[in-house]
Amino acid sequence: MESRGAPVRGGGGRYRDAVTTPTPDTPDLTAALRAHVDDLFPAVQTDLEALVRIPSVSASAFDPAHVAASAEAVADLLRDAGLPEVQVLRSARPDASPGAPAVVARRPAPDGAPTVLLYAHHDVQPPGDPADWTSDPFVPTQRGERLFGRGAADDKAGVMAHVGALRALAALGEDPGVGVTVFVEGEEESGSPSFAQFLADHHELLAADVIVVADSTNWKVGVPALTTSLRGLVDGVVTVEVLDHAVHSGMFGGPVLDANLAMARLLASLHDDVGNVAVTGLTGAGEPEVDYVEEDFRADAGVLDGVRLAGEGTIAGRLWTKPAVAVIGLDATDVAHASNTLAPSAAAKLSVRIPPGVDPRSAEDALRAHLEAHAPFGARVTWTPGEQGKAFGAPADSAAMQAARAAFATAWGTDPVDIGVGGSIPFIADLLEAYPQAAVLVTGVEDPDSRAHGADESVHLGELRKVVLAEALLLRGLARG
Repeated sequence: MESRGAPVRGGGGRYRDAVTTPTPDTPDLTAALRAHVDDLFPAVQTDLEALVRIPSVSASAFDPAHVAASAEAVADLLRDAGLPEVQVLRSARPDASPGAPAVVARRPAPDGAPTVLLYAHHDVQPPGDPADWTSDPFVPTQRGERLFGRGAADDKAGVMAHVGALRALAALGEDPGVGVTVFVEGEEESGSPSFAQFLADHHELLAADVIVVADSTNWKVGVPALTTSLRGLVDGVVTVEVLDHAVHSGMFGGPVLDANLAMARLLASLHDDVGNVAVTGLTGAGEPEVDYVEEDFRADAGVLDGVRLAGEGTIAGRLWTKPAVAVIGLDATDVAHASNTLAPSAAAKLSVRIPPGVDPRSAEDALRAHLEAHAPFGARVTWTPGEQGKAFGAPADSAAMQAARAAFATAWGTDPVDIGVGGSIPFIADLLEAYPQAAVLVTGVEDPDSRAHGADESVHLGELRKVVLAEALLLRGLARG
């Protein structure tokens, strides 16, 4: 994307590239800010619960009126937090249809001061089968220290982290010394189709020196994390055809494998016998410095007893710095409606995660070549591309990262861990292309038991309280950076 509008305000890359030691707040000021966060937190929780009650699923099969209602609710929260400029905006998607409503709220920077962009999203994933939930997905329910509900963690907690930090700073009665822009997107869970156009339409409005993306996770409850790498994404649909129509399985079975079996053989070729990705050209990076204990991983992921983990190397490496291929959808004859016929075709949706350093286009070319080369018994294999997203890698010792480390250490009382995340946030590449001088910090409110996108999604309320304090401290730290 070509840059449009005014240049980025402030430091011209000082937060992205420079290495500094941030000046900490005085103990009295930090204690006062912590007290304000504690006093304000019941209202933060109440407002989060109100957001969770809005079923703002951005998927096309759901009522978009709920997403619009969610945007207006977020706009009201940001007005209440004291931001003087609040707008609900839309941009066009590639097919020219209107994108989902996003909220942009601003307090311009004082002369010579930097601007910080705080990102979150107010749309959520579909709830899935309500029977899989312990409580209604859109009725926020507290059990112990966790608040359950769709979006309670991903990412309405991120919205409330921004709102809570701004409220706490306002209660402190001091200007934080930075400009603040809050950008709350409304279609992240649908692939952010209008994101690039939104940046083009509102380039100057969103320009910043530091961008905080509150849509990731912490290491575990009690230990914060800064996400320094995210895998990229390639997905699409592979179709296997063996017949031009269904035929009797007894009369014709034997010489021809049905499409379901052919698809199974093709999908099996994507991994070797120990579970490593077997697609030539899908390479990995080095092993991370921190590892994920297998016992913890198995518990966090809900791996059944007796199921062996796939692949080789450290678990953290398999999650963060190596490719992964998953079948996330399958169109085949369903059991309830099966007849004694050979299926003529089958389709599977593949999701490929690629580590930093691998180009998504090259990864897709490698995947397509592998599928075509492994067509079982000459079956007709067709690849239909879907979404692509670049991986993300952040410098570990920039001025912005040092300010974040100091803020997180103060809020939690323990140093943050640098982590990678196996998931993808493709729009970060769009942000970096639009604002190449900006430093990007990827933070989050989730923890390994948050179950984002799944049933019984939840946020740990004690961790959310710490995130609110950490972000308030970070904003003050960036002003002094």
